[in-house]
Amino acid sequence: MSTAPLREALAEALPDRPFRVALWDGTELPSTNGDQGPLFSVRSPLALGHMLRSPGQLGLGRAYIAGALAVDDVDKVLALLDGYDPPPLDARAKARLAAAAARAGALRRAPRTPAVELRPQGRRHSIARDKRAVTHHYDVSNDFFELFLGPSLIYSCAIWSRGADTLEEAQETKLELVCTKLALQEGDRLLDVGCGWGGFAVHAAKHHGAHVTGITLSAPQAERARRLAQDEGVADRVDIRVQDYRAMAGERFDAIASIGMVEHVGAANIDTYAQTLAGLLGPGGRLLNHGIARLRHGEAEAGPFSERYVFPDAAPLHLSRVAFALERAGFETEHVEGFRLDYARTLREWTRRLESDHAEAVRLAGPERMRVWQVYLRAARRGFETGFSSVYQVRAVRRPQRC
Repeated sequence: MSTAPLREALAEALPDRPFRVALWDGTELPSTNGDQGPLFSVRSPLALGHMLRSPGQLGLGRAYIAGALAVDDVDKVLALLDGYDPPPLDARAKARLAAAAARAGALRRAPRTPAVELRPQGRRHSIARDKRAVTHHYDVSNDFFELFLGPSLIYSCAIWSRGADTLEEAQETKLELVCTKLALQEGDRLLDVGCGWGGFAVHAAKHHGAHVTGITLSAPQAERARRLAQDEGVADRVDIRVQDYRAMAGERFDAIASIGMVEHVGAANIDTYAQTLAGLLGPGGRLLNHGIARLRHGEAEAGPFSERYVFPDAAPLHLSRVAFALERAGFETEHVEGFRLDYARTLREWTRRLESDHAEAVRLAGPERMRVWQVYLRAARRGFETGFSSVYQVRAVRRPQRC
C-alpha cells in the first residue's frame, strides 16, 4: 500500500520540519533544516494508529513504548519537543492527514496499549490508589534498579557539589548531610518516610546510633531493606514496614527524614502530609524534607507520558507550597538548600550506567519498560538543567504548641 499520500499530507501540514520521518516501506519525508534534527522511524502503521486514537503526547508515547516508533536520539527529540511549535491544523488538514493515515493502514487493526501503561483507578491520592501507583514504578525488579543505582540502591539526588567524584561518594555525602542537618544523636528515634531499599535507614543506624523506623509502600523494597539491615548488623535498630505515612498516628519520634517522597503527595494532600509529620514529633522535633519542586508557575503538574508510564499521580509542588504547608502545621523552617545541578549530574550518571548494560536491563524489565526509562531519565535531567525543576532540602523544627 503506497505511503505517498501520507507523505504529501504530512509535508503540507508541516511545511517547517526540523526533523526527518522514515516510513516502514523505506521512503522518507526529509527535514527542512538540513537534516540537523532527530529522525523518527515509523516502523509500522500501528504507530499512526496510536497517534490517531490519542493525538498528542500520549499517542506519541504509546507508539514509542510499543516499539512501533523509534528515534535516533532521545535527547534531540526532547529538545525538539521543548522548542518546536507546529502550525495549528484546520479541520481540512486534520481530515486529510487522518484519511492518508487510514489509507496507509493505520486503522486496519487497533493497536495494543503497552503493557507497562497504568491508568490508576479510584480517588486520586487515596491510600489504595497511591499504593498502586508507587508499586507500578518500584516493583519492577530490585536487580533492575541496581543496574543504575548501584548496590546502595539510593534513588534520590546525590550531592556532588561538596567534592564527590563518584556516584557512591556523592550518595554517601547526601546521607551524611541529612544526618548532620537532623543533628542525630545516639538513641534518637528516627522515622524514614519513603525509605526505599533502606540505604538511609541503615546509614543513620550504623553511623549515628539512631533507632530507625522506615516505611514504604513497596513490599520488594521492604524485603531488600530488611536484608540490608541484617547484613550491616543493625537489624536490632532498623524496623522496616510496608505502611502509608497516613497510618502512623499515635507514634512519636525525635526526628523525621523524608527523602524523595513528598513528590508523590500531591496538592490535595500536602497539608495532611505536613500535619501528619508534625503530629509524630514532639516540640523541638526535627524534620528534613528532601524533594523535587517545580520552578515554573501556570504549567501542569505532569504530562500524560509521566502519568501513565513513569510516576502515576506524582505531583512535584512549588517549594513555596510545601513550606506553607509545613508552617501551617506548626513547623518553623530553619534552612533551605537547593541541589538542582547535583540532580542533573545524578541523572546523567544513572543514564550512563543503565545504558552500559542495556541487554541485561531489557532482560530484567522488558523492552517496553526499558524504553520508558530511556526517556524518563533524560527528560528528568533536562528538567533540572533547564530550570524547569529543582530539588530542595528543607530543615524545620516542630514549634511548641501554644497554651
